[in-house]
Amino acid sequence: MEYVFTLKYQLVAEDCDLDAIVERLGEAGCDDATVGVGQPGRIALFFSREGESAFAALVSALKDIKQAVPSARLVEAGPDFVGLTDVAEIAGVSRQNMRKLMLSHAIDFPPPVHEGSASVWHLSDILDWLNARGGYDIQTNVLDVAKSAKQVNLARGTRELEPRLNRQLECLVA
Repeated sequence: MEYVFTLKYQLVAEDCDLDAIVERLGEAGCDDATVGVGQPGRIALFFSREGESAFAALVSALKDIKQAVPSARLVEAGPDFVGLTDVAEIAGVSRQNMRKLMLSHAIDFPPPVHEGSASVWHLSDILDWLNARGGYDIQTNVLDVAKSAKQVNLARGTRELEPRLNRQLECLVA
């Protein structure tokens, strides 16, 4: 099955020759990605990759990028962090409808990852919630990619935890 996802990276100053990086990515098997180089020191790869599962497709892309640009640091895998507008588009409803669902189901609507003037959710949490409610045409491969991207992002975030603090926080943040 084909899976569509994005991987965003931060580059190191010593390895910022974008033409060379794009060439190395192609040689490493990332010829199924569109490479974006708009922001200095960053690179984004929009993949349309075949795989036996969404997770397998993501992992194979991560490995290919690591081979081509070992110094690059993963910033984010997507689709994962989204606003209501993004979710509405994927679910085939209006943003107003999505907001109405959130407000009228405040008790069981998935909590945001970041709450503020622009709240952000894990896409898979909201898609799972919508699927449980029924009546929404959520494509299985989109949900699978969103779940896999969330796992990649959570794993990426744990590398910054100090082991001593992680043990103390584990039971408190559940």
